[in-house]
Amino acid sequence: MTITIAPMLVGLTSSLTGSNLIVVTVAVVAIVLLAVWGQRIRRLRRWQTAAADRWQALESFKQAGIATAEVTLLSVDAVQPTGTWVTIRWNRFNYIQPAWIEALGEPLWPGSVLLIKPDPQQVRPGSPWPTTYRITGNEVLAWAPSVRSKSLKQAS
Repeated sequence: MTITIAPMLVGLTSSLTGSNLIVVTVAVVAIVLLAVWGQRIRRLRRWQTAAADRWQALESFKQAGIATAEVTLLSVDAVQPTGTWVTIRWNRFNYIQPAWIEALGEPLWPGSVLLIKPDPQQVRPGSPWPTTYRITGNEVLAWAPSVRSKSLKQAS
């Protein structure tokens, strides 16, 4: 956008003088700033809509009657082609442990909340927690951003 505006500005500066040049320069800068901020606002609205949709999907899976658990990604420790080493917190138990997540179709970032089907071979009542929990791709039912702001709650 600025590449097309620059030649126009050069052409205008050769024909304008004094205060007219200042007015045109300010107008061009204002148009560029307006376009940049308009794009940022559109991206923010798209992200908020997508986040609200993710929270709705997460809530609908919780209502489906499937045994689920919420875990929060606290940190991404190492990314590898087949998966990622992360640190998770089991939200219900407030238990923190390292985990391996198989590569998913979408990138996750620290703070994301995952709704998973717990693997009964790894987590059993009365048994000690595994040192590293393994999350396969088909165990992840849904995920959503960590912070559910007021605007997201109102949109859902």
